[in-house]
Amino acid sequence: MTHHETHKSHRTGWLRAVVLGANDGIVSTASLIIGVAAAGAAHQDILLAGIAGLVAGAMSMAAGEYVSVSSQADTEQADLAIEKRALQANFQGEVQELTTIYQQRGLDESLAKQVAEQLMAHDALGAHARDEIGIVDTSKAQPLLAAGSSGLSFTIGAALPLITTWLTSVEHIITFVSLLSLAFLAALGMLAARTGGAPIFRGGLRVCFWGGLAMLLTAIVGHLFGVVM
Repeated sequence: MTHHETHKSHRTGWLRAVVLGANDGIVSTASLIIGVAAAGAAHQDILLAGIAGLVAGAMSMAAGEYVSVSSQADTEQADLAIEKRALQANFQGEVQELTTIYQQRGLDESLAKQVAEQLMAHDALGAHARDEIGIVDTSKAQPLLAAGSSGLSFTIGAALPLITTWLTSVEHIITFVSLLSLAFLAALGMLAARTGGAPIFRGGLRVCFWGGLAMLLTAIVGHLFGVVM
């Protein structure tokens, strides 16, 4: 009977970018809105601050992810270039290197050498990239995908407290934005945990804790240092 297993690790690349972007969008925009509202600003000024935070944050997230993941991609390409030169200069030495890796993973020497030779006959660079360096297709750096996922998810996350602010009277902004943002964060954390195969309540609780702390601190700062014009 065929046994099928559904694994989650192939989702880690895009899931990390999406969760980080949406979480940052909710937390940073809600915190900014709450801080400005706690300072006694007018409704239109609070909205303007939220919109500015959304635009700046989305661009920052996209640019940051692109630069970060591009650096990872550059490192991967440099490592592959080193391996390519090593294969050209000393092929048998690279066979032995792979054989040693497989021995360390539990194969006996003769089987490890046989596996190494067969894999390298099929794709020598791919075998070393996977088993020596740890570069696999599911974790390979994709700068544009990471940047787009982060920027879009930040925008969606930031839009939630911003819409709440738009629909709420100024005297209730702090209460509604705080409560709804915590609800959004809890839903995001549980969804991310479920997608990644982790306990959902723990996932929701941890994002709520840090999001709530950020909003509380900005409210305190806005209240202490705000000036009503």
